[in-house]
Amino acid sequence: MKYTEFRDLIQRELRLYPDGFTWEELRTRLKLPYDRPCQSWLRRMENDISLVRRKGGGRAYVWTIEE
Repeated sequence: MKYTEFRDLIQRELRLYPDGFTWEELRTRLKLPYDRPCQSWLRRMENDISLVRRKGGGRAYVWTIEE
């Protein structure tokens, strides 16, 4: 999977559900092939699509897109 494919999948899903998801929820919903997201891709997405990761319950971070 290329960065652009990954970014577009995440962006589409988070725009449909503005309350956001944890990584585990996104990975399951989108059937992503990764155990963990690539940190360099996350930094790029913070700039490209305004991805924000906020502390959620427990150790999980909730991913959202800031409009």
